[in-house]
Amino acid sequence: MQFAGFTLRNNLFVAPMAGVTDRPFRQLCKSLGAGLAVSEMVTSNSLLYGSAKTRRRADHQGEADPISVQIAGADPRLMADAAKYNVDHGAQIIDINMGCPAKKVCNVMAGSALMQDQPLVAKILAAVVSAVPGTPVTLKLRTGWNRDNRNAAAIAGIAESCGIRALAIHGRTRSDQYQGAAEYDTIAAVKARVGIPVIANGDIDTPQKAKSVLAHTGADGVMIGRAAQGRPWIFREIEHYLATGTTLPPPTAAEIHGILRRHLADLYAFYGEETGVKIARKHISWYTKGLGGAAQFRARMNQLSDVDEQFAAADEFFLYHAANDSPCHARAAEETEGALAA
Repeated sequence: MQFAGFTLRNNLFVAPMAGVTDRPFRQLCKSLGAGLAVSEMVTSNSLLYGSAKTRRRADHQGEADPISVQIAGADPRLMADAAKYNVDHGAQIIDINMGCPAKKVCNVMAGSALMQDQPLVAKILAAVVSAVPGTPVTLKLRTGWNRDNRNAAAIAGIAESCGIRALAIHGRTRSDQYQGAAEYDTIAAVKARVGIPVIANGDIDTPQKAKSVLAHTGADGVMIGRAAQGRPWIFREIEHYLATGTTLPPPTAAEIHGILRRHLADLYAFYGEETGVKIARKHISWYTKGLGGAAQFRARMNQLSDVDEQFAAADEFFLYHAANDSPCHARAAEETEGALAA
């Protein structure tokens, strides 16, 4: 796919997710079939540039191109400064966050709260595009502020006129949060209105759903968020299905074990062992979802505070399932929770 001046492997995107799409997760998803992965958002508040968290989010060492960094804020000047800061630290694409529905973000009129103020949207977009003239700028938004105010098409028109190179649209309003089902008619309306690439996002959790959303919206690509948590191979599954019309077999417990071990090692190296162990817990929880004994395992895992203990526990769990040829990641109910406890 040709996207914002880059040639991507395909039209599959990793959605920016706070606390999830760090460098290890982005690298993993790219290696398993994603064409592009957008970073978790970086605040536009320059006072935070010196924080360890911000420095870590600006660390792209070894990451495959293109490197897309999302910025969030409500002040045009600060957003422009944030864009320049991140370009200076390796960003090759700047993505503007107008989709986050979290209260702490919307309460300062950032994220999807910006959709209530179209004149401010225009000022922010123009300021960021002007600040980094040699770098493509993209925008992620929702369908609107609430169901009575679905103004994504109007904002898309503003974005295109300001020089935004591509749009990603989550098929819910801000007031919907993540409740109910995503709708795709608004995304189709935006695609019909603008000439820049449009990426569809929301509830895309299978290869079949990806194909149907592309057909319904006419979008140029799809963006996967929560469905990739603990299941980063979803990108290769979708890529294969779109290319061949056939489905890949699910990964074995042994393969999941190998992917998890690689992911854990990257997390420990990136964050340091103490923080890495804490960050790893949620990922391990996602990887084990749907497997027998997972609830008991997660409860025990959350008590471990040492890298070696965490590795050993993960090894024990997945080697048990590999030896018993357990079906993996059907996302079915955990009907055999007592298997390991017996």
